[in-house]
Amino acid sequence: MNALRWTAALLAAAALPALAQVAVADPWVRGTVPGQLATGAFMTLTAKRGARLVEAASPVASVVEIHEMAMDGNVMRMRALPALDLPAGRTVELKPGGYHVMLMDLKRALQDGEVVPLTLTVEAGGKRETVEVKAVVRAPTARAGTMKKAAP
Repeated sequence: MNALRWTAALLAAAALPALAQVAVADPWVRGTVPGQLATGAFMTLTAKRGARLVEAASPVASVVEIHEMAMDGNVMRMRALPALDLPAGRTVELKPGGYHVMLMDLKRALQDGEVVPLTLTVEAGGKRETVEVKAVVRAPTARAGTMKKAAP
């Protein structure tokens, strides 16, 4: 009878559509100084199948949004995005000066070396899943590609 239940559970699981299964690599947050109310979170995201990053949250900030920085003529502008496409099998880089997760109305300063929890909400095929991320805080002067990576 246990084999029958196991087979039924396996078949039921196989019938469910697979969600995005998003992989997160090198998540980090730029550190802040006392009184600073906003910072960015950066990482690379790779979805096994097409998906969209539709929401982000963190207990360290009252407001968390998906943002893009892009040139508008000769001016760099930042704007909130309703979602960020994650094409199947392609890595999407969230980095300073590009796409990023904006943490606003910070509840406290974020110090180099601490870990910030983030919850990313990804949508694929009309279904949503959350991805829990632990992002290491790097120095306020940190730039993408020039920082040492934190030990695992």
